[in-house]
Amino acid sequence: MAKKKYWQGFTELTETAVHQKMANDEFQEDLPFEAGDGKSFTEAPASRRDFLKYLGFSTAAAMAAASCQTPVNKAIPYLNKPQNLVPGVADYYATTYVSGGEAISVVAKVRDGRPIKLEGNTLSSLTKGNTSARVQAAVLDLYDTARIRTPMITNGDKKIAVSMEAADKDIAAALASAGPIVLLTSTIHSPTTKQIASEFLAKYPGSKHIQFDAVSYSALLLANETTYGKKAIPSYHFDQAKVIVSLGADFLGTWLSPIEFGRQYTAGRKINEKNPVMSKHYHFESMLSMTGANADDRYTHRPSETGAVAAALLSAVQGQGTTGVEGNLKKGIEAAAKSLLEFKGKALVVAGSNNVNVQLIVNAINEAVGANGTTINWASPIQTYQGIDSEMETLVADMEGGKVGALILYGVNPSYEYYNSARFSKALKGLKVSVSLNDHLDETTELCKYVVPSHHFLESWGDAEPKAGYLSLMQPTINPLFQTRQFQDTLLKWSGNPTTYETYCRNVWISKLGNLEIYNKALQDGVVETSVIAAGSAFNGTAIAGAVATVAGFKKSDKTELVIYQKVSLGDGKQANNPWLQEMPDPITKATWDNYAMVSPQFGKNELGIDITNQRQADNYEVFMEKPLVKFTINKKEYELPVLIIPGMQANTVAIAVGYGRSEKTGLAANGVGQNAYPLLGFNGTTVDWFSTDVSYAKWADDKKFKVAQTQTHSNYEGRHEVIKEVTLGAFKKNPNLIVDERMEEIGNFGGIDNYAKEGTLYPQYDRPGIKWGMSIDLNSCFGCGACSVACTAENNVPVVGKNEVLRFHEMHWMRIDRYFSGNINDADSIQTIFQPMLCQHCDNAPCENVCPVAATNHSSEGLNQMTYNRCIGTRYCANNCPFKVRRFNWLDYTGADSFPDNQLKEGVGALNDVVFMMNDDLTRMVLNPDVTVRSRGVIEKCSFCVQRLQEGKLKAKKEDRVLQDDDIKTACQQACPGDAIVFGNANN
Repeated sequence: MAKKKYWQGFTELTETAVHQKMANDEFQEDLPFEAGDGKSFTEAPASRRDFLKYLGFSTAAAMAAASCQTPVNKAIPYLNKPQNLVPGVADYYATTYVSGGEAISVVAKVRDGRPIKLEGNTLSSLTKGNTSARVQAAVLDLYDTARIRTPMITNGDKKIAVSMEAADKDIAAALASAGPIVLLTSTIHSPTTKQIASEFLAKYPGSKHIQFDAVSYSALLLANETTYGKKAIPSYHFDQAKVIVSLGADFLGTWLSPIEFGRQYTAGRKINEKNPVMSKHYHFESMLSMTGANADDRYTHRPSETGAVAAALLSAVQGQGTTGVEGNLKKGIEAAAKSLLEFKGKALVVAGSNNVNVQLIVNAINEAVGANGTTINWASPIQTYQGIDSEMETLVADMEGGKVGALILYGVNPSYEYYNSARFSKALKGLKVSVSLNDHLDETTELCKYVVPSHHFLESWGDAEPKAGYLSLMQPTINPLFQTRQFQDTLLKWSGNPTTYETYCRNVWISKLGNLEIYNKALQDGVVETSVIAAGSAFNGTAIAGAVATVAGFKKSDKTELVIYQKVSLGDGKQANNPWLQEMPDPITKATWDNYAMVSPQFGKNELGIDITNQRQADNYEVFMEKPLVKFTINKKEYELPVLIIPGMQANTVAIAVGYGRSEKTGLAANGVGQNAYPLLGFNGTTVDWFSTDVSYAKWADDKKFKVAQTQTHSNYEGRHEVIKEVTLGAFKKNPNLIVDERMEEIGNFGGIDNYAKEGTLYPQYDRPGIKWGMSIDLNSCFGCGACSVACTAENNVPVVGKNEVLRFHEMHWMRIDRYFSGNINDADSIQTIFQPMLCQHCDNAPCENVCPVAATNHSSEGLNQMTYNRCIGTRYCANNCPFKVRRFNWLDYTGADSFPDNQLKEGVGALNDVVFMMNDDLTRMVLNPDVTVRSRGVIEKCSFCVQRLQEGKLKAKKEDRVLQDDDIKTACQQACPGDAIVFGNANN
């Protein structure tokens, strides 16, 4: 049994006095000033008397205004009910989630004509029904109040709403006389869309199609073209690899296809009779990523040293020794090389670098360890990222040189995502014709002369081929909410083709599949897949020596370097206006609603004067949400960002995430959150670099601070340090019951207890025949992605509370993921990270049940700890008595938001009722699940094991006159988990 100390925060590590006080004073109840002193209700603490005075006034005023009556919402019956719609019964439609280059086969749950939940399509061989946090949150994007609702034409400094016909007429005339047209899109992986785009451009001689990806894989494409003769990205099979080496590739979080890779990765990590040998994962990186946090052995280096690490690893696997690195990094490379050669043919090396030379070296390593044709499959290349950085450079130069007559944009936002956005925006303003087909008034769309908004993917027809041979079909799940038109329909219209895209797509697929019946079946299934046999490709290594020589000359910084990354929640920022994603805690920092600079404990001590091993300084830094604000100068650009000290960061590295700093018109949730990090990227002549060696900084002289809403210290276990139990693989193989045996030994120390389950409790035991619901989570498979948390939010109407409420410890997630560190905080390579999903345990002798004075929480005959919301009076005794801290109290009417119209939820951005009102807008409320009660102010809520799904499964089994099976029911978190870590069912079975 591993005897290590695990800690969530620095105060817990050092056992500071303030940490002890927080543990004792668990519930944060700072009460506000009374009204009338010029301060808002949520600004500062005051006495309970002042609070009650204010509450008495506001309650009386509300009652007077409402004439003592609850508002009545009237339901209007159908005059002509749709043929296949049964009120209260859900329909399910297979379709495809598309965002930028991503394409995931999903199933949409539709209630009374409105999509309310997305699940993975189990018929897809790529994802096997799993999803990510961004996929789960995408249904809320459909009801985004910031979506463009009608076509627009620029008139002076304003955009005027027009009809679709008027827009078509003006744009057709403008395109006819504009000259060469450029169609600028994100990666198009739809076969029919590519065909339509070609037909459209053929009508305008000299026109072309350019693909631009906000997150570029250009180096990978170009390196593969050099070594394999294919400008493509092969399939990777992590499940076939016994040794995995990653050079900064966050393949469980954001790199290429994390849902597919996550499922493959955990398959190799599960220990059973079929898989007695767990895969070994080495990770080399500069910052602490989610994938790095899951590695068996992790080594840190400066961002500029990635090439040196790759070259040293190549030299080692070729038997030429390890050169160019030293110390612990050298030992790690030698260990990784030894493992790669030991499992030759069952090894895999991947790199997240966007430098062609690094990727060339990695290709040579994979060739040396036998990955080509085994763990790397060239028979089915990945097609989700096809953009080449140099083509975007050429486009901007052409725009400046007057070689572009008209620019049509779809699915891209270069005025935000392009590293030199100011140059692009200036060139865009100089064009005669610019048309945006985006569905939001984003930074680029705002500058375009014409706007013809496209449908959301849940309103669209279509197809996608994310990987060769694996096709996913799309169909609308709801009628278009606004006056929008699908991108493909727009191109067909402007090319003079009267066919609708629905008909066009159907005809193409009927010709491919044979007849309409087969097409309808494919549309119902959502996927069309062909069997692909793994194959390699001929390797050309002539460029490797030059690549090794080039990386040896990479410029290094004498002091601090920067690495730029994507967060698991927001990715490239396309879903930045999604409050579910903004409020999702980052797996590593546990921060919400902001971006920041991640730095090492050494940086904090040496550069900021914050020694987190010092109790007083740890208190000042971590207990209070104000973080030091640092002025960075990066690539000659100045940024002011709060700093978070994170163990596991390379000592001289700063990490900043993209996806923040959106314009005001992007939406209420994104407005004013963080700063845009895309301008920190740089072009090296071939590709865009995601790191920089040109970094300097200055701490504010007046110790200026900025509040960051972190959740890591919100749930204190009051000295219960053994919430994590860990054993090594060797110890587990010797004794699989090691943890159970140790627990029984502890129980024996109580003395004289023969039957602990019966005698170790104050309460009588009852036989519970039939169903006893239970959940088991494999912590060896959970890698902390947060998909379960967002899925739970979507399924159970869990409210969004906003930044200011998170700062007050009022977040509402039913499923949270606790993150624990162990190791020496001053040694980044020693840091180990554990992710532990935490939800209501539905204890058999639940300590919350016996303290409730009104019996609002009780135990069901099926083993569920239940909540009766309309009985709860909000004493919170149950939350105080819960050892897992999983019960949530509604401090405000978050979903209704009618009680506190001036509530400031997102501090520093104006009236932060914005986020709440986004969630109580009539449009956004369409996402709510009608099977789950929407809780109001003053009640406790928590995980219910998706009791509505349990009842639905039982009803289905009853109607089919059969016994209920475990497979009949999946909880929302279980269904979403890309690691297949969650098992749920009848514990009596």
